[in-house]
Amino acid sequence: MSEDAFRKGAFFGRRKGKRLRPHQAGLVEDLLPRLRIDRTGPVDPRSLFSRPVAEVRLEIGFGGGEHLLAEAAAHRDVGHIGCEPFVNGMAKLLGAVHEAALDNVRLHDEDAVGLIARLPDASVDRADMLYPDPWPKRRHHKRRLASDETLAAIARILKPGGEFRFASDIDHYVGWTLARLLRSPDLVWTAEGAQDWRRPWSGWPGTRYEAKAVREGRTPSYLTAVRR
Repeated sequence: MSEDAFRKGAFFGRRKGKRLRPHQAGLVEDLLPRLRIDRTGPVDPRSLFSRPVAEVRLEIGFGGGEHLLAEAAAHRDVGHIGCEPFVNGMAKLLGAVHEAALDNVRLHDEDAVGLIARLPDASVDRADMLYPDPWPKRRHHKRRLASDETLAAIARILKPGGEFRFASDIDHYVGWTLARLLRSPDLVWTAEGAQDWRRPWSGWPGTRYEAKAVREGRTPSYLTAVRR
């Protein structure tokens, strides 16, 4: 499916927050172009990395990058692709990637849907969508990233048995996403009991958004679906 076939407007809000520090600005100018995935044409995910990788994982909207960094550091044999249009989040991640000398991270600093449309069928082992913008107003629901169209596009790029993982602290958005997973012809929700969506995944490092949710009394949910 092409990007235009399922794109219905931006799935994110602002592109930039406070002014970047000089060091951060330098990383965006110098390091990001070396890690950035080409913005045109088909993308072979395994060819993005300087050495062979055992798997390829995609994180859609990595925010402050806490989860992506922890995963990349813990699984150096895995290639990690991170998508994030927010400049300040990208700058923070770049600093940590540089400090840890991670060579298994590649980045896309625009809408994830554009990249997903250019990935081959069955080319990704896991896709994570963690604490996406809930767009709580009804008139904005069309901007929610966990739409039928986007989930179908994610299912296309997942290998058979590959995982799609979703986390949110907004109950209505969790229900919205689950409804779309349950009616998907390509994805199967794996939960067998309540603890399967109340308990985070093994090795879960948490994110800043999750910590804020817990402080404010909201309970996160964790959904896992596999590609048929």
